[in-house]
Amino acid sequence: MQHTDKSCPVGKVATLVGDPCSLLIVRDLLEGPRRFGELENSLGSSTRTLAKKLKVLEHEKIIARKEAPAAAGKDSPACVKYTLTKKGSALKPTIDAMRVFGAKYLR
Repeated sequence: MQHTDKSCPVGKVATLVGDPCSLLIVRDLLEGPRRFGELENSLGSSTRTLAKKLKVLEHEKIIARKEAPAAAGKDSPACVKYTLTKKGSALKPTIDAMRVFGAKYLR
């Protein structure tokens, strides 16, 4: 069955964060800011897939990409961290409900 009603709120949310990678990014960022490598290690997804998902979530204002300048006198690149926006943080009850459902019914 395909979702055809463009005004359906459930369908819109499912389209935006209905894939495992996006949901797990939000789950991880609910715990605090994360660097790309930390997200990559946690999710076990490919670099390309993760980068693509992060761009979509950033475009939709679910996450924010924050770049901190490199330490003074260091040749290392700037540190980039991802955080949830207010809009992204509003997904917490959904993630919590999924956690409860999974623990109760999917063991």
